[in-house]
Formats: sequence, structure tokens, C-alpha cells
Amino acid sequence: MSTETSGSAKGSRVRVPRGLRRREEIAAVAERVFLKNGFSDTTMKMVAVEAGASTETLYRHFGAKDDLFIQVVNNRTQELRHRIDTDLESTKRLPDVLRAVGMNLYTAMIMPEMSALARIIVAEVQRNPALGESFYAMAPGRTLHKLTAYLNEAKERNEFRGEDPEVAANMFIGLIIGKVVPLRLFIPHQDEFSRAHMETHVSEAVRIFLNVYYAAA
Repeated sequence: MSTETSGSAKGSRVRVPRGLRRREEIAAVAERVFLKNGFSDTTMKMVAVEAGASTETLYRHFGAKDDLFIQVVNNRTQELRHRIDTDLESTKRLPDVLRAVGMNLYTAMIMPEMSALARIIVAEVQRNPALGESFYAMAPGRTLHKLTAYLNEAKERNEFRGEDPEVAANMFIGLIIGKVVPLRLFIPHQDEFSRAHMETHVSEAVRIFLNVYYAAA
């Protein structure tokens, strides 16, 4: 069975499977519960109560608490992945693409929900390495892979002059988030992330990267 989301009379209707919609609703509730209680102190029953569902429903959708948490992280990082993909598929020149990637990375890292989830993973990863591996694959690792592929293509069109695109991609990501991550992990109450500060930081990171790697025409 499915549920319809209405649009304009002339527009097409988008059918959203009822089960998928319920799964997303539960994941949204679960994020709030995990952020409030942490991973270890959150139970499937707690999430079920908050979501107005049975524990059987949760297990049918997610299988285990680990799977539910990974879905929460997946949902939270989905927009970043989409933005990064859009940036790196652009036909703009390397400086403009790097600025867009840098701004999107920086913006994602200072989101309170993102940094709070990261702190939960750091606290839990020694007991549950799979959580860290899943998060890395979904966000940092994926971004590194995508940026490396982009720089390889830039090298082929003689816009990038580095010897190792993966090393360069690592360097760029480090320039963008090297200070942001520890600040958000360890002193999240310290707020120095204004738009002006972010733009200055990203512009400087891009300038440094281009001075080393950009083969300007």
C-alpha cells in the first residue's frame, strides 16, 4: 500500500510507499533520542515509545540498534553527499569547484547535529568499530574518494599539476576542516563560525591549495 503526496493540480503526483515513509519518520525520531541519550543508553524500546510504534515494528524496519543508528547517520549526511556530488560534477574551473566543496564541507561540519553524532561515534567506536567504519565510508571516506577522482580528471585536462591526486585531496580536506573538527568535538559551545569567518577560512584554504597544485591556463 502507498500514500500519495499531493502537488499542484497540473503537476504529477509522487507516490511514497507507506513503509518507507514510516521508516523515515522513525529514523527522524531516533536521531533525537540518540542525541539526547547517546548510543549506549538508547534502547529500541525508547525509540519505539517516542515514535509511537512497537519494538517489533522497529526491528522489522532496521534489524538492530546499530542499523538504526547507521540509518540516522546516513540521513544526516545525505544532503552533504548530494552537494559534494553536484560540486564535483560541475563544469566550472578548479578554483570555483574547490570553493564550493570547501564551503559545503565547512557548513556540514559546524552543524550541531552532525558534530553531536560524530561525538557519539567517537565515544562508541572502541566498543563498536563498525559504527566508525560506516560513518567514515558514508562521509569522510566518500568525500576523499570523490575529490580524488575529480582531481584525477583535472590532471588529465592539465588543470591540476600534482603527482598524487589522493594526497592532494587529503591535503585540501585537511585545510578545510582541520581546525573545525576538534573544535566541534571537544568545545562545541565555542562559536566562532560566522559566515564571514567561514568564507575567509575557505578562501585561504583554496588559495594555499591552488598555489601548489593549480596549473592555471
